[in-house]
Amino acid sequence: MKNILVLCTGNSCRSQIAEGYLRHFAKDEARIYSAGVETHGVNPRAIAIMKEDGLDISHHTSNNVEEYFDIDFDYVITVCDNAKERCPYFPTKAQKFHHNFPDPAKATGTEEEIMAEFRAVREMIKAYSEQFIQAHINGHTLIIDSDDTDNHT
Repeated sequence: MKNILVLCTGNSCRSQIAEGYLRHFAKDEARIYSAGVETHGVNPRAIAIMKEDGLDISHHTSNNVEEYFDIDFDYVITVCDNAKERCPYFPTKAQKFHHNFPDPAKATGTEEEIMAEFRAVREMIKAYSEQFIQAHINGHTLIIDSDDTDNHT
């Protein structure tokens, strides 16, 4: 079974959303973890927009990447530039992937405008997560279309 780590700055929004969708699409075919180079707690708006799409991430915890140094990851996905730059060295065979998603926690405006940004980012992460699982877990030869993908062994 493959181990996938999603890494972000604070493990509060983007990585939590990605963890939820990767688990959903992988079903029992992979173990999914998320962490941050810092921990900020799970953002309540992230929980709310995932619930709108039928996924409950309210039980997720905000974890520091150092908690997972003993796990042999197959894939490490950074979902923000800050995490990619600060990503610690993993002494594993993990393939690294990167996609810089906008940070919905930085959205400003009315509550409706902020939630609209959270939903837009959710949809980006959902599409990426589904394609990632199809390409790397389900064995399909689907190329993830992203200028930000950094895949090397």
